[in-house]
Amino acid sequence: MSRYGVEREQGREAGRTFAALPPAGGRGFAQSWWGRAWLRALEDAALDAAAIKTGRRLARAGGVGAVTVRPGRVTAVVRDRSGAAHRADVLVPELSEEEWGRFLDMAVEQAGHMAALLDGELPPYLTEDAAVGGIELLPGLGDLEPECDCGTWDHCGHTAALCHQVARLLDEDPFLLLLLRGREKEAFLAELHVRGTAPRSEPSTSAVGGMDAAEAWAAGDILPPLPELPGLPQAPGSPPALTAGTAPVPGIDLVALEHLARRTAVEAFRLLTEAFRPGPWDGTALTAAQDAVRLACKAPSGAVMERLAKTAGRGSTGLATAVRAWCAGGVPALAVLDEEWQVEGVALARARAALESAWEEDERPPFDAGGNRWTVPAEGVQLRLGRDGRWWPYREEAGHWVPAGGPDRDPVTALAAARLGTEQEDGL
Repeated sequence: MSRYGVEREQGREAGRTFAALPPAGGRGFAQSWWGRAWLRALEDAALDAAAIKTGRRLARAGGVGAVTVRPGRVTAVVRDRSGAAHRADVLVPELSEEEWGRFLDMAVEQAGHMAALLDGELPPYLTEDAAVGGIELLPGLGDLEPECDCGTWDHCGHTAALCHQVARLLDEDPFLLLLLRGREKEAFLAELHVRGTAPRSEPSTSAVGGMDAAEAWAAGDILPPLPELPGLPQAPGSPPALTAGTAPVPGIDLVALEHLARRTAVEAFRLLTEAFRPGPWDGTALTAAQDAVRLACKAPSGAVMERLAKTAGRGSTGLATAVRAWCAGGVPALAVLDEEWQVEGVALARARAALESAWEEDERPPFDAGGNRWTVPAEGVQLRLGRDGRWWPYREEAGHWVPAGGPDRDPVTALAAARLGTEQEDGL
């Protein structure tokens, strides 16, 4: 059997077929975390950026037919702009039986994982815990292998269009990723239930015998290695309540202290997550003003917020906007909120190219450009370009521009996030 599981054993899951989706119009692809992660894998795999842009246009125009998803392969007929039809396939390596076994054991051991899965949810943090155990659910570099009868050996516009359509399907059902990796959703959940309800052997209560210290030292080179570090916890810890029990020491604000403890737990969890993430870690300390914004997240109103607003130097309204930015992206989001800079040279050329290729000529919004901000005045929405090349969505509320979500490499997706907020306000 090939690495990509093209041939299936008799009786195993044949796959699922989804009817062709309607044209996407001006909406952004990949609204969910899973869909965006899938498209990032495509961007990492494709050698030709133009093929990705062509694929996005074909998918947005409705050029992708019915999509069949089965273990190791996704297939569709894609029509290009000339009307020619091509069969496009994207192959994904399946997990081995041993990897599936370890993944199921991990899900059973983590009560939160098992509860979410049995409730029909596939939480994003599950991939991080699985990756720690050497199980990659999301495709990595080289995992998305294209096949198209147009003859292109790398990703072409047809396979890129298929990948964009798969991202839309993952928005609706992220369990399709498990099917691609070799397990249909119902079969996986059935195995999970069986493992979760199986009786576990009781640990031995016999005493552990000791050994002479000299013998232990001499055996140091032949002893087994230390166990792996434990994986990340599922969520920040909850500090104990301080308002119950004995009376506080005079001068201690227990409400502020409890909030500080909760935010410290959240920040510790974030720092731990950053430390475990592959690649270099930027451990730059926050300024007092930035830290005040961080602490203002979910802070109780009253004296606590007044003190934080003073430290942040923003006022109550400005602090509320800064908190929204922090929740959308931390320090980089605050920089985008506060800084307006002139985009020039290569950065400007890349920004213009991204905006021109994201929409068809007759669909492109009428932007008013100023600095690093592109505004659609009639809609009250705005895109802000970060110094890292990502687009941040903003919308106008009560005469002020406020963050409308996290950043995205695709300006269409970012603008869709900004528009979503205005549509909700209008009762759509």
